[in-house]
Amino acid sequence: MNVPMRFGMCRPERFWSQSFEGRRELVRQIADHGFDHIYMADHVSFRDGHGSDGFVEIAGLSQMHPTMGIMISIYLLPLRHPLPVARQLATIEQIAPGRMLFGVGVGGDDPHEVEVCGVDPKTRGRRTNESLHIIRALMRGETLDFDGDFFKLSKARIKPAFTRNIPILIGGRSDAALNRTARYGDGWIGVWCSPERYATAVDAIDKAANAAGRTNVAWMHGYQPWAGIADTREEARRLVAKAMENFYRVPFEKFERYTPYGTPDDVAAALQPYVNAGCRVMNLKIVAASDDQEIAGAAQVRSALLKKQRQATA
Repeated sequence: MNVPMRFGMCRPERFWSQSFEGRRELVRQIADHGFDHIYMADHVSFRDGHGSDGFVEIAGLSQMHPTMGIMISIYLLPLRHPLPVARQLATIEQIAPGRMLFGVGVGGDDPHEVEVCGVDPKTRGRRTNESLHIIRALMRGETLDFDGDFFKLSKARIKPAFTRNIPILIGGRSDAALNRTARYGDGWIGVWCSPERYATAVDAIDKAANAAGRTNVAWMHGYQPWAGIADTREEARRLVAKAMENFYRVPFEKFERYTPYGTPDDVAAALQPYVNAGCRVMNLKIVAASDDQEIAGAAQVRSALLKKQRQATA
């Protein structure tokens, strides 16, 4: 099934330190460069307490531009109750109709973040599955009775009713995440994997979905890389290494194999194999010397990937 490419850009690092008009200008630039959505991650208390609420951020971002799409990627669903999450999704649909993509995952890079929210890390996957079942039913407009291991609902309903099925993309590197995508998702978000692993994962999802009776799905599989952009590879590496080490609190070498850096053409060449393997939602987290350079670099990567895709289909 022919699904068009979508390109997302992570909101620039220094975005919220700008004036209101400065923020609007940055989003306008991202939109003018042809990006389909702007996205933001979600953390409650990551590593040493850092984080940002994904729903609050995208609600704010949605009001910076009249048509720009918005996405949480990824939202730590097992840390929340699914009924309030469904309400948040319905509210976003009211204030930014038709513009939302919902990326979810189980977390796990920092088990303490899960524990401090009162959740046993061992239950993350099962909690997420129950939550997705509930959210999907509420999105269909059902009045739901549910008796699960973690959630028990009686006559749960969301009104006003959803006007559309908000696409749900599911993140995670494990086989369990692939099976979760096959059962509940509109696509999978890959990260920190080789193009070969990406292609294998896409194939496994399709087979599992067919076995579950989900056929002819218009898959919106995604990939979400960090990338460093500068005039030289050395400077690009320095910028992205510093940013990633500050965020993840681990040495850059842990990620370097899967983190492209260099000129925009260098980055595009490294990402092209993922497009060839079935990626249709490319979420770019660009690190450069300034917000303007991040946007310009991301735009050049997007243009190069689209050019290759047009040449391949000509």
